[in-house]
Order: sequence, then C-alpha cells, then structure tokens
Amino acid sequence: MRETLAEALKTALKTGDKRRTSTLRLIQAAIQDRDIAHRGAGKDPVTDEEILQILTKMVKQRQESAKAFEEGSRLELAAQERDEIAVISDFLPKQMEEGAVRSAAQQVISEVGADGLRDMGRCMNALKERYPGQMDFGKASGIVKELLQ
Repeated sequence: MRETLAEALKTALKTGDKRRTSTLRLIQAAIQDRDIAHRGAGKDPVTDEEILQILTKMVKQRQESAKAFEEGSRLELAAQERDEIAVISDFLPKQMEEGAVRSAAQQVISEVGADGLRDMGRCMNALKERYPGQMDFGKASGIVKELLQ
C-alpha cells in the first residue's frame, strides 16, 4: 500500500496535479504520524489494514467538513473537501452495495448464532474482520440491528 501511494505521488508530481499531490502528502503524513506513535509504543510500523483504517477515517472527516462548509455557505471549501475525498477513495477498496451488506450481515448473524441485540457486538466484530474498508460500518450497524430485532 505504501508503494502504491508513493507511486501515485510521483505521478501526481510529474503531471502537476496540485490537488492530488497535496492530498497524497496528507495521506503520507497521517501514516507517518501513526508510525511515529507506534514506534513510541514499541510496535511495528502500520500495516496495510491500518492504512485502510486511516484512509477511511480521513474520508469520514472530509465528509463532515464538506457538510459543515455547505451549511456555512462556503461552497468552494466544500468542493475542495469533496475533491480530496475522491483522491483518497481511489486507494480504498470498492464499497459494498446495500444488498451485499445485508446478505453479508445475514450470513454473519447465522454463523455467529446471534438471536438478539445482545449479540450485535459479536456480529459487528465479525463483519469488521471479514470486510475491512469495504463497507460503511455505521450503515452496517443499522442493518444488523434491524435484522436482529
């Protein structure tokens, strides 16, 4: 994953794409910050799975910022945030459709043997293990809750 990001940065620099270049540098800085935090805690550098978590968090932050900018009538800043979301999303796995999330949730519920809301945590942990970065777990949580009721 790191190599993919480094190559994308080189390409963006060569083509002169300023938005892509700045966003890729932000991504690399976030990864480096996490590496430094891990080093301080005596852990290994971040894995590809953790990089996906960082990217997902970055997308979520930008979505919230874009919404706030739109509410504040700062449309140019909202557009900038959406451009960054597009760049970051290029490195995330394709998000599952709602129907696929629903079927995955039903499969996990039957495998775990869940029969009520008290088993929701186990179901969500199984989904997070199997589909990291592939679904919006906020929406998945609502689907699992609906299926368990």
